[in-house]
Amino acid sequence: MAFEVAYPRIVKGRRPEGHTPRAPRYRLTWDQPTGGFACAYFGVQGKPLGQADESDFLQAITELLGQVNGPQATEVMRCLDGAGYQNTMVVAYWSTITGFATWQETSGFRSWFDRSGSDGGGLGLWFEPFVSHFDRHETIYSEPHYNVGLANLPGTSIRSMTINGYFGAARDRVVLSAIDPLENLLEVPDPRVTLSHGSVAHVRVALPHNTTLLRSGQFWEDAGPEQRDDYIETMKPKLERGMDHLAQNPTDTGCLSLRMTVNLDDDGQERAETSTVAVFHSLDHLEKWAASHKTHLDIYNHAIKMNRHYGADREVVTWHELFVLQYGAVFEYINCHSQTGMMSYGRDISV
Repeated sequence: MAFEVAYPRIVKGRRPEGHTPRAPRYRLTWDQPTGGFACAYFGVQGKPLGQADESDFLQAITELLGQVNGPQATEVMRCLDGAGYQNTMVVAYWSTITGFATWQETSGFRSWFDRSGSDGGGLGLWFEPFVSHFDRHETIYSEPHYNVGLANLPGTSIRSMTINGYFGAARDRVVLSAIDPLENLLEVPDPRVTLSHGSVAHVRVALPHNTTLLRSGQFWEDAGPEQRDDYIETMKPKLERGMDHLAQNPTDTGCLSLRMTVNLDDDGQERAETSTVAVFHSLDHLEKWAASHKTHLDIYNHAIKMNRHYGADREVVTWHELFVLQYGAVFEYINCHSQTGMMSYGRDISV
């Protein structure tokens, strides 16, 4: 039995009258009532980032996350950012906000982060945490059998749904959208007028209310040669063009931070699995790109074509998890270059 919450709708939904999707998709559900959960990205960066430095970082983070009240699910990823720095990161998920808050206070992470940042030897460290109440997130999976991200938390299940197959469905899946337009009333910030941070600065950045974070993933490790080749040769280039457009046009698209990551296995080797982690000024900006820009329509239309062609035999899994963040989220950066994450856009609250 799935835990469900719904509000009486006072904000008009986006679902067209009489819409029925051609095929169901899947979403994450909780087996028991939950108020919310937490997620945090822990990163190290260097140009270059040596193998020993990466290994030391992962060992330290793994030990800290293994403390009492640590997360129930983690993944390790790597990316090359727009400034040419390699970033290795751990994303961690907590099934309760209380557990995450307690871990921060008791694990020793804070003293390690501050100390390691000061003694980093030219490396940058970053920490991007947020909490999400149940009614401020949504998920979608093309298949029900592959657990990733939030779906790795215990007490969750992936179940069929029909709130899909139309632009605006993601918003409709955010429970709070029934009573809240989820607007960011601030203008998209201009990076040209933000403060320049020194290379040894410890910068704390406050995100505006209703900033939207999207993690969108692709998994083709289990695909056969035909579908794997189609993904690598046709779909992946379309995806990369879309991500390049977002990254290079932040003012127009509202996409203020974007990392194209690849997942690592337990031996530190890259898997046939990627995800893009993007921060948008608002859900409106994400929706506008998805519904109207050629770069996303190319991605969307090819995915639809392959789903229709292969049907239940589709072997490439796609998914996303989306969070509309509430006021109070703070991201931190130590010794990072100025284009890292939200450093160029968020409100600097450093002391």
